[in-house]
Amino acid sequence: MRQDENAKIQQLSTHVANKIAAGEVVERPASVVKELIENCVDAGATKIDVEITAGGRKLIAITDNGCGMSRRDALMAPERQATSKIKEVDDIEHITTLGFRGEALASIASVSRFTLKTRRSQDNAGTCLEIQGGKILEVSDCGIPAGTCIEVRDLFFNVPARRSFLRSFQTEQAHIRNIVLVHAIAYPKIMFTLKCDGDEVYRLPIAENLYDRLHELVGEEEMSRLIPFDGIYKNIRIYGYAGTPNWTRSDRGGQFIFINGRPAATSAIHAAIREAYPRLDESRKPIFYLFIELPPEDVDVNVHPMKREVRFRRSNDVRDAVIAVMSEALQGNDSSFIAPISIQEQEEQETVSGGDITSATPFPVPVAKPQATEYVSQQEEISPVVDVAPVPAAIPEPTSPTPISVDLPFADTVAAPFSKIQKHDWTPVINENSSSSQKSNQSQTIHTAPNSPLAEFKVLGRLESGYVMLETPGGYTIFDPSSAHERVIYEALLKQTEGKQTSQMLLIPQTVELKPLDARRIEALLPYFKDLGFGIEKFGASSFIVDALPEAISDTDCGIVLLDTINYLETAGPNKRRERWREEMIASVASKIAVKNKNKLSDQELIGVIQRLAVCDMPYTSPTGKPTMIFTSLREIDRRFGRIR
Repeated sequence: MRQDENAKIQQLSTHVANKIAAGEVVERPASVVKELIENCVDAGATKIDVEITAGGRKLIAITDNGCGMSRRDALMAPERQATSKIKEVDDIEHITTLGFRGEALASIASVSRFTLKTRRSQDNAGTCLEIQGGKILEVSDCGIPAGTCIEVRDLFFNVPARRSFLRSFQTEQAHIRNIVLVHAIAYPKIMFTLKCDGDEVYRLPIAENLYDRLHELVGEEEMSRLIPFDGIYKNIRIYGYAGTPNWTRSDRGGQFIFINGRPAATSAIHAAIREAYPRLDESRKPIFYLFIELPPEDVDVNVHPMKREVRFRRSNDVRDAVIAVMSEALQGNDSSFIAPISIQEQEEQETVSGGDITSATPFPVPVAKPQATEYVSQQEEISPVVDVAPVPAAIPEPTSPTPISVDLPFADTVAAPFSKIQKHDWTPVINENSSSSQKSNQSQTIHTAPNSPLAEFKVLGRLESGYVMLETPGGYTIFDPSSAHERVIYEALLKQTEGKQTSQMLLIPQTVELKPLDARRIEALLPYFKDLGFGIEKFGASSFIVDALPEAISDTDCGIVLLDTINYLETAGPNKRRERWREEMIASVASKIAVKNKNKLSDQELIGVIQRLAVCDMPYTSPTGKPTMIFTSLREIDRRFGRIR
């Protein structure tokens, strides 16, 4: 079509269009590394070498041993909308590769001095292609091992405005290290090396499985804080490792999410992870390595120019799968673990409890040391190992529904319906073989459940603020009696109230007027409200009449409790709504009952709390997300003092 010089709308030249596309795809040097590594993976490489200079500004060189390209393919690869990943429109719905948009190489070549060398194993000679600013300068034969080598020099040399927005060499280098790291985690069967300004940063040999790759990256100490999980829920496989709830960061730097091998995420997944973990402090983020596998037609990877985000066709199923599998692991395996089990042992593992979650076998999973003592059902007493007899593992079930009575120490204040909680004299039994029955508890090693993070401990002393110093295997632990006591009470009450929900009729029914949006939210979930013990009926367009509340919150303002409850129900999802509300209610009660750090505990009372915490399902945090203990390893102490073991 002939261009009209007076027209406002003009068709852009290929040169300008390429630079605009480069702005979408090539944000910084790390973006180049990401696109090129993904091409290496799609080419079937088992070895990927990355070398950068000056944070990637001067040089990015990536070499692989993949399938390579013919001369024709090498000439086509830097063209816009050229790709080997899709051919038909329908292929977009079944993407199984990492890259397919067909713009990466064209975009990179348009803003750099670009050299492509490649050879297929069946070809005698390779092809060398030199491009500068998007223009091909030379095409020639070259000698190169089978595979592909791409060198990107002087990135953004012809786009000075974009170059000026780059950060320092160190910052850009850190982004590149992270890109290599996430792909190394995603693909343990590929060898990765990274050199920065001539210094080797990573040399990761091929690993048999995810466990071996993570062990190579983070070491034994961090692996001991990771809990393996693996399950299939509605044809969605969820597997990986989750950090213990008391091991958190202030940012998301320790969170790795992979969807069909692609580093990506969605807000729905982060919400599901928050739900799977026990409540954590709002500013803290758990550490995890999460892999999600589902049919390619159920995920849209084409919703972000740099493929950072995806969209699920069945987002609720993915969310429920993450919650179900991760929460099962976090609540069912809170222990430290030592060594991987064999593939044969994995295949013999039974189906994971919880309905339609079934176990899978992605990698060897670490397991705990064999138990010296078998810990029996919740109502039986745990036998002592040495020195001190632990207290009962849980509370006997009440024989009558009214009122609930719980044997817990220091219960000075309570909220209905738990007003009958009683005090208990926690007196450890000193072994008769001890030199003196009056021997101080602080001089003894006390044993609890073998797989607990507090399997054995020695009380070293107390801090003025109420915290307690414990010597534990491999280091020392700072213990918070208040948070620990909250957890002990919380789990005891959860067991006692399981399957029970009583209501308290209000003397005078209350009419609650809400905003139209809030009214519609509550109306959609009225059956859940009634199941929780609310007596509630619609009354007018945006009003409700409340004549009964769950007994534990019967003295709470109806308007406030309705809005709080709807938030709990909506965030919990359909499969955990009732349980989530019960947990929130009991957490509030446990916080009121628990001893506070300002109270001075006797040695017997303190040891009683520690022993009870050791057999809790989730001993690492209080119900409100505060840590119960903070462990520091001897290795960390040596590092800080400059010692080498």
